[in-house]
Amino acid sequence: MQSNKKPLMNVSQLHRFLVDVFPQVKNDFRIESVSCSEIKVKMFVQDKHLRPGGTISGPSMFGLADVSVYLLTIAQIGPKALAVTTNISMDFMRKPSGGNDLVAWARLLKLGRRLSVGEVLIFSDDLDNPVARASMTYSIPPVGSKADV
Repeated sequence: MQSNKKPLMNVSQLHRFLVDVFPQVKNDFRIESVSCSEIKVKMFVQDKHLRPGGTISGPSMFGLADVSVYLLTIAQIGPKALAVTTNISMDFMRKPSGGNDLVAWARLLKLGRRLSVGEVLIFSDDLDNPVARASMTYSIPPVGSKADV
């Protein structure tokens, strides 16, 4: 999906949205870049993200994938807090070490009136190849619904 058009929300607006709507995770992620088709999000790995053996937990990697496609969708449609995940498929391909942050590269495959479909590659700072891959679908609330923030 390539476009010269700009997203409705830029990095600072997305950050403000995250702080306002999801304050419980505001310090876990940093939005590094966003366009109409792609977003780069860093997750600051902390002890709470680790599982026994010192690796990053699957739920933590799911959270990074989820927030990345969510924010990419929101960047395109505006602040709709109630856009929700309706489907995910995730492959865990390599063991990330717990001492390194994770970076997600997400891109939109389809953005319609009701659904947003994206894919995500997650990298560990210490590895060249992805540690996980996810495919996600979001349901977008109808225009004028109570889901508008």
